[in-house]
Amino acid sequence: MEQTFALTATALAALALILPRAKRRLELSLAKHRSLAGHSRMAKRVARLLPGYAYDEAEFFNSDGAPVEAVARRRAGLKRLSALFASRYAKTIAMTADAREVISDLQFTGSYRVPFQYSPYLREHLKVGAFLQASSGVTFEDLDGNRFYDLTGSYGVNVFGYDFYRSCVDEGIALTHRLGPVLGAYHPCAADNVRRLQAISGLDEVSFHMSGTEAVMQAVRLARYHTKRNHLVRFCGAYHGWWEDVQPGIGNPLPPRETHTLKDMSARSLQVLRTRRDVACVLINPLQAMHPNAGAPGDSALLDSSRRARFNSFDRAAYTAWLQQLREVCTERGIVLIFDEVFVGFRLAAGGAQEYFGVRADMVTYGKTLGGGLPVGVVCGRRDLMQRFRAERPADICFARGTFNAHPYVMGAMKVFLDRLETAAVKTIYADADACWDLRAARFNQAMREAKLPLQVANMQSIWTVFYTQPSRYNWMLQFYLREQGLGLSWIGTGRLIFSLNYSDADFDAVLQRFIQAATTMQAEGWWTADAALTNKTIKRSILREVLRARF
Repeated sequence: MEQTFALTATALAALALILPRAKRRLELSLAKHRSLAGHSRMAKRVARLLPGYAYDEAEFFNSDGAPVEAVARRRAGLKRLSALFASRYAKTIAMTADAREVISDLQFTGSYRVPFQYSPYLREHLKVGAFLQASSGVTFEDLDGNRFYDLTGSYGVNVFGYDFYRSCVDEGIALTHRLGPVLGAYHPCAADNVRRLQAISGLDEVSFHMSGTEAVMQAVRLARYHTKRNHLVRFCGAYHGWWEDVQPGIGNPLPPRETHTLKDMSARSLQVLRTRRDVACVLINPLQAMHPNAGAPGDSALLDSSRRARFNSFDRAAYTAWLQQLREVCTERGIVLIFDEVFVGFRLAAGGAQEYFGVRADMVTYGKTLGGGLPVGVVCGRRDLMQRFRAERPADICFARGTFNAHPYVMGAMKVFLDRLETAAVKTIYADADACWDLRAARFNQAMREAKLPLQVANMQSIWTVFYTQPSRYNWMLQFYLREQGLGLSWIGTGRLIFSLNYSDADFDAVLQRFIQAATTMQAEGWWTADAALTNKTIKRSILREVLRARF
């Protein structure tokens, strides 16, 4: 009897230990996004299993079972584009071809400009360039003298226009020229920059770094150092640089360790934060307000038209409410809330996302545009989080340093940029930005409907994405028709259009008309066919069958 009682007591004690742990584990699983984007280990396994295969000529032009006459128009259309590109962009394409042999970045971007099944045939028959020689206003110029309206935004750097940043750099270098590239010490303008960044961020201390990725790395390290916790929470789809802890899953050779990718705008994610004791920090990329729980859109994954389900709205009020709830939980649990504003900082407002959404973070990282056009990363944080050592334990430090941190030329360009933020002209731009770009997006969508084109856009101020209203396997072809019309996109294609805030109404009208012409030509050349039997579901099933055939 005593032995039975002892065994029962032991079993109950073990159960008491196991149940809370199992409950936390279940809560964590439920808080993860149900897609592969929320399950890093599974995503890596799937990536290893996905076979590479490529369409031959017949499959390239008819992967969707289109009518014979539509396929013939596609063939003629690609042949026309190929000849036009080879003639119009000859110098740019030639230099790009030579550079691709020795620049690994060009090999990657060239291969992933479109879905991988189509890529080999397209790269053989339609060459594109990657070199530019000049910029002015809202345009840039390739080596052949062709001018393009800039819809790349230089990946977020170009908020106010290239002329704006060129003068920031010129004035900044002139300001610091007497000192030159002396590294380690500070130019006096760095002290002024710090005071301005304190005011903008509302935080106590500042540290300078060489890139936005570096700034995020240091913010996370400091959060772990001061909380004595290891785990990091990021949200599904968000980008925080390319280093291991913040980019789990596909694209990272290392498995996730103490990183949890949870659902954005989810009560279950808040519950995880309320109950776990090992979370050091939560990373927020404010751009996710545009497409919660979805990764950055790129034409390399545009195999159907399902993008429209995820990229057709930006609800500022809903995302503000989410950030407020998150702020409350982080405060309650002693978790460091980090706003990663490397991409959107100084685009939405002079005070960044903190001002735009009305929520204060414990640490904020900046980059890109803050350098006045030169590379930089900045961490702003509370005083208790920014200290890199413990006086009571002198060997216990959180070291961070970089040779080019606070480079005098960068500090000079930053000072000029921060000076200009306070001018009446820039304040006027910010005051009207939301209304201006929402109106332009509405005009764009109305024009597409009137032209009976299967395109719409969603926008978060001047950051736009294109989605498609008709099922198709060839939406990614639009980027090449846009290029033909003098519209410059980044290598990810139509997934993200970034306008600089100096676009005039006349500039925007020119972009709109060129967009209509590009889409009309693409439609006429057979890439969009109205087939009731073709749905996003049937496209996905078709691709799954292809993958299985290639695999087995």
